[in-house]
Amino acid sequence: MKPLRVSAISYLNTVPLMWDFEHGSAGAHFQVTYTIPSQCAASLKSGSADIGIIPAAAYASIPDLVILPGVAIASVRPVRSILLVSKVPRDEIRTVALDTSSLTSVALLKILFAKWWNGERSFTAMEPHIDQMLRTHDAGLVIGDPALRIDRSRYITYDLAEEWIRLTRKPFVFAFWAVRRESLSNLAPEVDLAAVFQQSRDHGLAPDSLNAIAEAWAPRLRLTPPEIRSYLTENIHYELDPDCIEGLQLFFKYACDCGALSQAPKVRFLEPRHAAIS
Repeated sequence: MKPLRVSAISYLNTVPLMWDFEHGSAGAHFQVTYTIPSQCAASLKSGSADIGIIPAAAYASIPDLVILPGVAIASVRPVRSILLVSKVPRDEIRTVALDTSSLTSVALLKILFAKWWNGERSFTAMEPHIDQMLRTHDAGLVIGDPALRIDRSRYITYDLAEEWIRLTRKPFVFAFWAVRRESLSNLAPEVDLAAVFQQSRDHGLAPDSLNAIAEAWAPRLRLTPPEIRSYLTENIHYELDPDCIEGLQLFFKYACDCGALSQAPKVRFLEPRHAAIS
């Protein structure tokens, strides 16, 4: 059997999910590469990856994927790492620079403007350098680790997860593991795919693992270890539970309604025995 090719995100919030692939035995059946969220989706779509932790929005555009149950990168409170950073109050924003590394965050921002924030704005894709973004735009969408480094005392900031939760009373799901159906034939029969990814998440969220992650990542992000731990344990929700699934389905509906997505896809999961179900 060929090892399944896993495309993972090179952000802090994915590190606990990859614990067993980096420190345990999971790696024996998988070949892992790291990239940004949008490239994970592109790799799955092209067939250069078999499994990817993809932005929720990308699920709508890639046929024949099934979701691995139980694991997500979601939020049930402010997320800290998906920010609209502005130099003017929200109602005065007319132009927005977009970090397009996550299709889901872009779609979420468009939903917020279209449904609750007084209509459409002008959007331009840019590299996530906030000073450059704000030099030519009223506001900038900054995602992932760059958002954690933003000095929020200098700007007006809006946490997109916090806004979604306040307005919908539902969690927001940013990403989840998805697998190409055709790739399952390459999986060794003794491997329970869902269990592998759930156990890796559980091991990565163990106290000793979190301490090790915090110590390693604090200097990279110019944050303190307690700030890293609080982000991973308080701001990120790693369960794809029933409330999150409801929030995901609502996101798909609203994104389709406002034109951010072409369709609201049906959510399909993979059982541990590799049988796809609705």
